[in-house]
Amino acid sequence: MKIQSMKTQVFFLLLICPFITFAQDAEEKEAPKDGWTKAGNISLLFSQAAFNEEWTGGGTSNYAANLGLTYDFNYRQGKLVWDNRIVADYGITKLKDQEFTRKTNDRLELNSLIGKQIKESNWFYSYFLNFKTQMAPGYEYGEDDDGNETRTEVTKLLSPGYLQTGPGLLWKKSDNLKVNISPATAKLIIVDGDFTNVGSDQAVIDAFNDAGGYFGVEANESSRFELGASLSGYAKLDIMKNVTVENVLNLYSNYLEDPQNVDIDYTLNLIMAVNKYITANATLQAIYDDNAVRGFQIREALGIGLTYGF
Repeated sequence: MKIQSMKTQVFFLLLICPFITFAQDAEEKEAPKDGWTKAGNISLLFSQAAFNEEWTGGGTSNYAANLGLTYDFNYRQGKLVWDNRIVADYGITKLKDQEFTRKTNDRLELNSLIGKQIKESNWFYSYFLNFKTQMAPGYEYGEDDDGNETRTEVTKLLSPGYLQTGPGLLWKKSDNLKVNISPATAKLIIVDGDFTNVGSDQAVIDAFNDAGGYFGVEANESSRFELGASLSGYAKLDIMKNVTVENVLNLYSNYLEDPQNVDIDYTLNLIMAVNKYITANATLQAIYDDNAVRGFQIREALGIGLTYGF
């Protein structure tokens, strides 16, 4: 556990570097205007490869597609700010001779944060809410005795679902650079009871719980409550013409159990605009949550596709 804690701390230091750098380099801008500010985009990335039977170079015919939506709607009135963001991503891939289409990405997230400015500073009293889940079932794949591909459902909509909320302090330079700290964050993990129902045999219950339960939820339960501290940061910067880098960081420490094991969710998005409708996107996401997996989960995606801003 100590080794995991040290890895988490080192990774945390690496993650906050971009936010420190952006904060130091941020330029003074015009005072923000009252009212709503809305912006969003939809992107579709698609790739495909096909080989006939005579092709000798090797390869498997396949296709992959990813649909993403991001929508920000922020409000300001005097010293009051209210920032909201919806993020939805869904991707699939299919290989020739593979029976099932498989997910490559599945995410649905809502962030809402309200703040009251403290005097004329960049600090705000704040209250935030974050909810995230997935949209479609997730499966583990295998083979039966005859060599046929099988799949077993292990996740689905609202299983798991994560809800975090709590008061705190917001430092906000602009819509593109902000950090929120909440020392008293309530976290609720909800799951479908079908995944945790193991019956009444105490030995089976103990084995299920000793293995970490289902996303931290214990046997025959459908939710888990935690109380801890959270930090969320957002930094978006134009590093050159038509090239934007976006950093999203979320940290959480549970006071009630193993507070040294900090949950980490970091996403780096690199967006390179070819023109108004065509972009190249690169995404790197790293997640550490020992309730799910005792190690880092890494996702990387790179593609060229259609993007529409609104």
